[in-house]
Amino acid sequence: MILRDQADLRPAYNIPDRNERLRFVYTTLTQHSVKTQAGLRATLDRLHVQYRPYYLVNAMEVNGGPILRAYLSTRPEVDRILTSQHLRPLPAPVPVEVGHEPAPTGPGWNVAEIGADRVWKELGVTGKGIVVGQSDSGVQGGHPALRDNYRGTIMGGQDDRNWLDPWNHTRSPSDIGGHGTHTLGSMVGKGGIGIAPDAEWFGCVNLARNLGNPALYLNCMQFMLAPFPQSGDPFRDGDPTLAAHVINDSWGCPPLEGCDANALVSAVSALKAAGIFVVASAGNEGPRCGSVSDPIALYADVFSVGAMDQSGNVAFFSSRGPVTVDGSGRVKPDILAPGVDVLSSMPQNTFGIESGTSMAGPQVVGVVALMWSAQPKLICNVDRTQQILERTARPYTGPKDSCSVGGVPNNTSGYGIVDAYAAVKAALEEK
Repeated sequence: MILRDQADLRPAYNIPDRNERLRFVYTTLTQHSVKTQAGLRATLDRLHVQYRPYYLVNAMEVNGGPILRAYLSTRPEVDRILTSQHLRPLPAPVPVEVGHEPAPTGPGWNVAEIGADRVWKELGVTGKGIVVGQSDSGVQGGHPALRDNYRGTIMGGQDDRNWLDPWNHTRSPSDIGGHGTHTLGSMVGKGGIGIAPDAEWFGCVNLARNLGNPALYLNCMQFMLAPFPQSGDPFRDGDPTLAAHVINDSWGCPPLEGCDANALVSAVSALKAAGIFVVASAGNEGPRCGSVSDPIALYADVFSVGAMDQSGNVAFFSSRGPVTVDGSGRVKPDILAPGVDVLSSMPQNTFGIESGTSMAGPQVVGVVALMWSAQPKLICNVDRTQQILERTARPYTGPKDSCSVGGVPNNTSGYGIVDAYAAVKAALEEK
């Protein structure tokens, strides 16, 4: 259930120090939620009903039936109640998805297409000093393309505050489905697959199987803001000074999983207030106009990414705007990036080719990591970073469709194709 009273985080934008800003957001959110949830918590405790409180959205996941739901819907604190789906466990052993491609011998087509390899060679920028947050199916932490820049490895093998698995409670980075290992490789993987190969990463499992719920997504979004020990309390034990700089979200939360259009809007607004750049894949429901329809890609505070192929054309499956489910008519996606036949890491030390906007979003995460590594003055300045990405995007010259009317930006290709080299050069020129 989502409460009516959400915290006011506007003062965060006036705090110049990043750590102080992160602490302000975390403290304000947790204190506000504890205060406004007190009556509901007391009632549920008295009824011996299990629940889990959240702060990034002021909300609670309650384990109850229709009678309790009807009662809670009458409480004045409660705005609305959503369904939080839970899947039965799979029988063991679960087969692991692996790739079947040879290891790369140089930058992939996607890396060269957006000029990331030029950024490394000509500008000497590889993402060093930036921390990327990954919420996905998991990560094979020992993959040779990923193991050396896992923050837990850098911290001497410490998985606490660097890995969280609300699904299977694994203690260190692991991945069965392969989706998360692939998307992370496109962000920070070494050997030519990642856009920012010297950025650090930490991760969370929000979609171990291909059906999640709002609570699982919130578990990981809170971990991105204030990582906490695996056995800790996110309200008391979070450390916002370990927050991600930029996070990848190659997932969507449709009504089938329990989300309505605004289920996670407060969460992404809070992350932006904390100075965290949020990237989301636009979705794979194209070419229908209005198919950017699931949280979190539809939100104004999220930089949403559609997919293009090696010919420079928008992928047929790439979701298009405008956003209609919330009545905004908002233009989406914001930009295009390579998302067809992308080579990246897969479980069991393998490599594989995948397609989808899930592959496109990580490219932009890597570009933001390069920009902020090159120009620390941009760190936390989400709006200015987004403006640079938009201004430096290469014009889209591929086939148009009925969604792309109206010039630039438009609901097929946004501002155009992300250009890592131009974006980093522009970042370096910032005063």
